[in-house]
Amino acid sequence: MTNPLESHVIMTEPITPDQTDGGDSEAAATDAAEEDEEELDPTEAKVLKDGGEVRDDDPTIEGLRNINSLASWTVSTHKPTCGVTALLSPAPHTYWQSDGPQPHTLTIHFFKLVHIAKLRILLDFSKDESYTPTRMQFLAGTGHHDLCEFGGWEGQQPVGWQDVPLDGCGVGGGKGLRCFLVQVRVLENHQNGKDTHVRGVQIFARDERVPQIREDESKHESDGSGMEMEEDQAPRKRGGSKGRSLFDLKGLGGLDEPDWMKDPVVR
Repeated sequence: MTNPLESHVIMTEPITPDQTDGGDSEAAATDAAEEDEEELDPTEAKVLKDGGEVRDDDPTIEGLRNINSLASWTVSTHKPTCGVTALLSPAPHTYWQSDGPQPHTLTIHFFKLVHIAKLRILLDFSKDESYTPTRMQFLAGTGHHDLCEFGGWEGQQPVGWQDVPLDGCGVGGGKGLRCFLVQVRVLENHQNGKDTHVRGVQIFARDERVPQIREDESKHESDGSGMEMEEDQAPRKRGGSKGRSLFDLKGLGGLDEPDWMKDPVVR
C-alpha cells in the first residue's frame, strides 16, 4: 500500500527497460516525466529537494543560524500526530493542523533573550487549499503579560517560505527583534476555512562567528606571519577594550578556547 504522505515526493531514479513493456512505453514514460518537471511550480521547487526535505541552501539565510532548538513550542490546538513535532519536521509533507476555534496560536518561548534577524513561515496553497492562512498577526515580548504586535502578514495563495517583515522592530527603528517570546496568530484562512495548516516555521539569529572568523583571516593575511606585532598594533578585544585575551589569539600562538566557554551551538 502506498503511503499517502509520500505521494508528492519527486522520484529521480531513471526508468530501466526492465520496468517497461517496450521502447514505446519507455519513451512515453520519459515524455510524461519531462512534462511533470515542466509543470512543477518554480516556487514549489524551492521548497522541495531530493528526499523530500526542506532546502537549507537558501542564500537569504547566509550568515544566519537557526535557533528553533533554543525555545519551547506550544500550539493552541492540534489534530493527532499534527502538532509541534510535525511542524518542526524538515519534511514538507508534515504540518501543524489546528483543531479548534480561531484564532489559532503558536507560541515560541526562548530560554534566554534572543536577537531575531529573520522569521519565516512555510505555506503551500496548492496542497492545503482552504486550510491555508491568508491573514496572520505576530506578537513578541518578555512573557505573555506584555505581548505587543510587531507585524502582520496577508496573502491569497502562498506557496513556499513567507518572510515576516521585521523592519522597524529594532532599537532606533532598525531591523531585528529582541525578545523572549514570540506568538503567531492565524486570524483567517482561505475561503473562511476553520482549521489551518502551517508546514514549517524557522527563526534565525545572526551568526556572530562568521564576521569574527573573516576578520581574523584578513588580519593574518595583512600581518604576514603575525607572530611579531607591536603592542599598538595588537588586535582589539570584542568588547573594544585594549589588548586581547590568550583565547582570542588562537592561531597566533595563544590557547584554544575550551568548549564550555563558547556560545551554545545549535546542532
